Amino acid sequence: MKNTTQRIAIVTGANRGLGKEVSRQLAEQGDLVIVTARQLSGAQQTVEELGLDNLLAAQLDITNQESVDQLVEFVEQRFSTVDVLINNAAIHYDTWQNAVNADLNTVQEAMDTNVYGAWRMTQAFLPLLENSQQARIVNVSSGAGAIKNQTGSTPAYSMSKIALNSLTLMLANQLKSSGILVNAVCPGWVATDMGGSGGRPVEQGASGITWAANLPANGPTGGFFRDGEEIEF
Repeated sequence: MKNTTQRIAIVTGANRGLGKEVSRQLAEQGDLVIVTARQLSGAQQTVEELGLDNLLAAQLDITNQESVDQLVEFVEQRFSTVDVLINNAAIHYDTWQNAVNADLNTVQEAMDTNVYGAWRMTQAFLPLLENSQQARIVNVSSGAGAIKNQTGSTPAYSMSKIALNSLTLMLANQLKSSGILVNAVCPGWVATDMGGSGGRPVEQGASGITWAANLPANGPTGGFFRDGEEIEF
């Protein structure tokens, strides 16, 4: 159970890679972190491997409204508030295709998880986020989502991250008066299952996400950041 000053954080796609490391970083600074994954066993394994007392495992499929609603009910009953929402879950880094020959079913699948999943989570948890004194929403994006970087490669992933960046800006503008800060973060090319082995350490990529989760009340909103520095949408 949380103490009176402990923040409640939810991390999607937390069974590996960036999500797992962000969960560790948030928990180590004292937050109570709800570690989510499509399979409960994956979330439970992460909690066991990290070995911290302030981690809770939960099943979550962000493409399924019923699954999201069940998590909302669980969190509302246990804590009544959410302070940090990390929309990290993502699929289809589609290096095998380009914009001309793209399988649009693959593009749709990427949008369902990478954009609509984050959107669904934000809508569902907004009442609990509004119960927080300083709520933070962090959408984990990518340099592939920057307009200037479009070459036609990884079309499903890139289109989904462009849309996620747009969603970030829209939500930030609408929620500004509530004090909820909404930002997108590019973790850079990170050595994860999705990014491959050649990237920078996952701890380094995750630290920029944790930074955005820890912004003060007068911090930025509606921005796109890498390593705490603003970059162009």
